[in-house]
Amino acid sequence: MDELDWKVLTLLQANGRISYTELARQVHLSVPAVTERVKRLESAGVIDGYTARVNPAAAGYPVSALIGITVPQPAKAKFLKLLETIPEVVECHHVTGADSYVMRLVAVSMAHLEQLIERINLYGETRTSIVMSTPLPARGLARPVAASKGSRG
Repeated sequence: MDELDWKVLTLLQANGRISYTELARQVHLSVPAVTERVKRLESAGVIDGYTARVNPAAAGYPVSALIGITVPQPAKAKFLKLLETIPEVVECHHVTGADSYVMRLVAVSMAHLEQLIERINLYGETRTSIVMSTPLPARGLARPVAASKGSRG
């Protein structure tokens, strides 16, 4: 990926609804050239979708928690199937360390969170951290420092 690809990605991450005309204007390319770049980035899997960011608290989910769980190997498939049935689990990561998985959940209340944890606890030992605030919300990717210092790729 070159510098222009990263400029396009930066603009799309800031505003996924930006028009190709505006995108082309901001990166100093023609509309067909920027359209081709975006299509190439999509085909390569660099851009893997477009979505609206939803504020959980404003949408009725004021409680957010991070839960780590240690799941025994024989139960992993059933555990992952369970997570598919719980829409309040908004992301889950298979990790190294003390936990097998770390997930982020949202809930409408502490009682609701407790019910969710009880369902998840059937598959292993959990550790829950309640999110008090988010000083650094999810953000877009920037060009890797190594890539901007002369390495190719």
